[in-house]
Amino acid sequence: MLTLPPENRWLFREPFGTVFSDFSMVLPYIEGKIFCTVGDVVTHNALSAGLIPSIGVIDGFTKRSPYLKMPEIQGHILHVTNPAGTITDELIAALRLAMDKIPCVVMVNGEEDLAVLPLTEILPDGAVILYGQPEEGIVVCEVNKQLRANAKKLLTYFVSL
Repeated sequence: MLTLPPENRWLFREPFGTVFSDFSMVLPYIEGKIFCTVGDVVTHNALSAGLIPSIGVIDGFTKRSPYLKMPEIQGHILHVTNPAGTITDELIAALRLAMDKIPCVVMVNGEEDLAVLPLTEILPDGAVILYGQPEEGIVVCEVNKQLRANAKKLLTYFVSL
């Protein structure tokens, strides 16, 4: 299990990609591509737009409050435990398994926020990761060599337990 020490959490305040204020602005970036969502609101937005993420990672909360608007989930559902501020081996294994069960939702008991990092390694080049940036909008990240390098660098700030 990797844990992000509290003194390094500030590193994750900056988005990993381009921020869009409205989900409709994201549509051209995901058309015809494998795309994954991390977070309840962005997953809800995709499903409400009639788009099914290859992998959706949710925890049932947004801004630490229960999120009760999720439309019906389609596809396989995997359940994992991943405490706040961590990336567990269980989460990584579930994300890898989810690639073989597309469409798949990974329901996290704990917190899903950091799932973006392992997804950069699991997804193929050209895939897109969408996640919410609180009070700003939706972040769009295209998986490529640069994104993987950025994720790998951020992982150096974690401690292994």
